[in-house]
Amino acid sequence: MADEKKGEITPLAPGEVVACVVEQIMPYGAFVRIKNGQRAMIHISELSHGFVKKVEDILALGQEVQARVIKIDEKGRIDLSLKKMEAPRPTPSSFNPRGAANAPEDPRDSFEKKLSNYLKASEAKIADLNSKLNNAKASKKRSKPAK
Repeated sequence: MADEKKGEITPLAPGEVVACVVEQIMPYGAFVRIKNGQRAMIHISELSHGFVKKVEDILALGQEVQARVIKIDEKGRIDLSLKKMEAPRPTPSSFNPRGAANAPEDPRDSFEKKLSNYLKASEAKIADLNSKLNNAKASKKRSKPAK
């Protein structure tokens, strides 16, 4: 019976899109059954471009999905990806929430500003603590009775 299935299996190649059904969910990914009968795996890192905490957040048992073949190793194991089916997210360097023209900020300038602000705030806090400490010492000296 296994030989009959092997005769019917069409060879897959990386880059192909296949329809499959989720059979088993593990903490590291999901095992799926491709429509041609072969078994494959979708690793948790290949489920989405965003962070995936649990495989169950994306897939459910019995769910039918379309996935892209990304690798077939020498043992015949098939790795699939849902991430390769999605449009890629914009990279942080090309995404500009302020809508400014492509004027890249010099990261050293922002660091220098942050460092300067931190030092000013730190010095202000230290001066405030010293004045409170000196006031406390002065009040203790005045309140002691003379011997």
